[in-house]
Amino acid sequence: MLGTPFEFDMGEGAISPAAIANPPDFDRARSAVYYSGPARDMIRGLKYHDRTDLAPWLANWMLRPGEELLIDADHVVPVPLHWHRFVSRRFNQSAELARHVSRLSKVPLTTGLLARRKSTSPQVGLTAQQRKDNVSGAFQVKGKGKALVAGKKILLIDDVFTTGATVSACARVLKRHGAARVDVLTFARVMGDDFAAQETDAI
Repeated sequence: MLGTPFEFDMGEGAISPAAIANPPDFDRARSAVYYSGPARDMIRGLKYHDRTDLAPWLANWMLRPGEELLIDADHVVPVPLHWHRFVSRRFNQSAELARHVSRLSKVPLTTGLLARRKSTSPQVGLTAQQRKDNVSGAFQVKGKGKALVAGKKILLIDDVFTTGATVSACARVLKRHGAARVDVLTFARVMGDDFAAQETDAI
C-alpha cells in the first residue's frame, strides 16, 4: 500500500505494519528512488531552478515502479498548486512529471480535474500532524471534473512523498466524488521519521 521497502521478502500482497496501523486514504503508493544525493539535487533543480528539461528523465524512471499502477489507471492527475504559487514558480513540477508519465505510458493526462482551493503554508519543518492539518480542506474536484472521477481509477503524480499528507487529502476528495481507486506515484520518497528537517515542501 505505502510502497515502503521491507528488509526481506514478505511475499506477494504483504502489507507494512504502518499501513495496517494507520491505513492511508489512497490505495497504493510507489516511488522510483530515495530522496537523497543526486535524486534530491534533480528534484530541487526541477522545482526551484526551472530545470523542466529534467522532467522527461525523472518521468522515465517513474515508469518501472509505477507499472502496476499505470495498467489500472483511467486518468493521470497531477497534484495541483494554488494559483499564487503557480504564478511565483511559473509552472507546476507535478504537472510536468505527469505530462511525461502520460506521454510515455499512453494513459490520458487530465488536468484541471483537481484544484487547490486555498493557499497552504509550505510543509517544510512541519510535523506529520501539522502537515495533515495544513492541507485539510485544501483541494476540490471542479465542476466538470466530477463526471470524470465517478467510477474511475485515478493515478496521482507528485515529485516527492514525505508523509503522504497532501496525496491523502487529494485522495479523500476524489473518493468522496466516487473514484473507484486512487493510487500515488512519485519520483522520490523521504525515508524514516526525520522528514521535518528535509529541505523540501514535498507531500
